[in-house]
Amino acid sequence: MKIRKFAKQTARRNLLSAAIAALAIGVLPTPAWSQTAAKEIKVAVIVPLSGPWARNGELHVKGAQMAVEDINAAGGIKALGGAKIKLITADAGDSVEKAKNAAQRLLAAEPDLSGASGAFVSSFTLAITEMTERAELPFLTLSYSDQINERGFKYVFQTSPSANTQAAAALPILVKLATQANGKPPQSVGIVMDNTASPVSFTKAMREGGFDKEKLKLAVDEVFTPPMSDATSSVQKLRNSRPDVAFLLSTNVPDTKLLLDKMNEMRIGNGAVPVVTNGGHMGAPELLKVMSKESLEGVMVVIANWGGKGHEALVASYSKRMNEPWMTQDSMSTYGDMWIFKEAMEAAGSSDRRKVAEAMRKMDTTEGAAKYFPGGRLKFDEKGRRVGAETVILQWRDGTPIPVYPPSLAVKPPLWPKR
Repeated sequence: MKIRKFAKQTARRNLLSAAIAALAIGVLPTPAWSQTAAKEIKVAVIVPLSGPWARNGELHVKGAQMAVEDINAAGGIKALGGAKIKLITADAGDSVEKAKNAAQRLLAAEPDLSGASGAFVSSFTLAITEMTERAELPFLTLSYSDQINERGFKYVFQTSPSANTQAAAALPILVKLATQANGKPPQSVGIVMDNTASPVSFTKAMREGGFDKEKLKLAVDEVFTPPMSDATSSVQKLRNSRPDVAFLLSTNVPDTKLLLDKMNEMRIGNGAVPVVTNGGHMGAPELLKVMSKESLEGVMVVIANWGGKGHEALVASYSKRMNEPWMTQDSMSTYGDMWIFKEAMEAAGSSDRRKVAEAMRKMDTTEGAAKYFPGGRLKFDEKGRRVGAETVILQWRDGTPIPVYPPSLAVKPPLWPKR
């Protein structure tokens, strides 16, 4: 009996000692529900936060920040015990090399990321997703380049229509508007573009048959490396040829300002030569800080997303909380991206990056996060492109960029200047 009593006492002491030791090093077992509820899920936004694209990067972050606040306030990831999302931001800088290095640093510093979003500049996105693909990290982007999802990657998801798709969809619409305004179809176009991946993709379809199909002659074809130092030569060619439509395809606000200012200086602005642009920077509020609303009046913007009809409450909340006059493509897209990650984690019942990606591949819905993307459907094809992604056309009217196409998003009909 004494032996048995001694054995029991020894066992109790050993168990107590083990528990105390475990507590000292932070590994005392806790109930599974407690671990899940306390878990913090990290999702990153990597975008330019310095250099000429910094403002668009800031707008990306604001959209994601607001979504994370809304998701957490609504109870977090319910399938994971109400786990909250923590937003990690990283500066992609102002060059492809800096973007690549930033991605490497982010992945090394945050090995437990569940997903990432961003990049904005397509050339940066191409470099960053080389890194995230190797890490099997699901990456959502609105970057336009067709190359992004032509590399056989499994973890890159493009929510926007590609640049090629945007151009193919927009060109017939623009020709129709010009014809209705002037009683005859346009006959010539001019292009002034930078050499980053998005403008290259945007003009590819037009150069390779789009212009011919619409019987348009390419009268001016100017390509520059950003940032632009002087727009005189390019705009002089537009003035000399006076095309019926000018595509100004820069990817940052400073270059756009140079081009439009020079057009006004040479008296071919304000609709004298109708201007069509492409990209989120063309809806940035900063344009009104560096240019007059008269200089922007009538300028059209082919884009992938925008806050329009049906988004009134969301846009009002964003404007109040983020101190912005409207909700741009950048903010709307990253707002939706965070909800995509949330819904994927709910479906997967996990924050494991591979399981999150698999849940994204299986998505097919017109509910929830789908309402934040034109076309209203959330399904990705085998290449990672969103099925049914619609092209959006904005127009600057009285100091505000408003959606004029598609009808499901438009708040006013488009206007084309008479010549």
